Amino acid sequence: METEEQNRIRFQVELEFVQCLANPNYIHFLAQRGYLKEQPFINYLKYLQYWREPEYARYLKYPMCLHFLELLQHEAFRRECVSAQVCKFMDDQAILLWQHYTRRRTRTLQPPDAPAPPAPPAPPQQGQPRQQS
Repeated sequence: METEEQNRIRFQVELEFVQCLANPNYIHFLAQRGYLKEQPFINYLKYLQYWREPEYARYLKYPMCLHFLELLQHEAFRRECVSAQVCKFMDDQAILLWQHYTRRRTRTLQPPDAPAPPAPPAPPQQGQPRQQS
C-alpha cells in the first residue's frame, strides 16, 4: 500500500516521463539504447495509456506526447525509431505542427476587430549608427 506522498511522487515521475515522449530525440535515445525492445518497458508504455483519460491529460503541458505514446504501442513504429532519419523527420513535423498551432491559436484568440500587431522595426543597415532611446 502506497502512502499519499509516494503516490504524489509516482504521479510526478510518470507525468514527467510521459511528457518527455513529446520529444522525438528522446524517443530516438530510448530506441538506440534498446529500451523499446524490452518487454517490461513495452508493458510500462501500455500502463501509461491512462494519461489519455481527461482527468490525467489536463496536467500535460505537451499533449503531443499522447500521440507519440499511442504510436509507441506499435512494434513497427518502435523499430523505426532507431533510425536517425526517422527521428529527424518526426522532429521536423513536430516543429511544423507547433508553428502552425501557435499561429492559428493566436488568430483564433485575437478579436476580429483588433488592430494588426505592429511590424517589427527594421534592422539597422550596415555602417549606420544605432539610435539610442
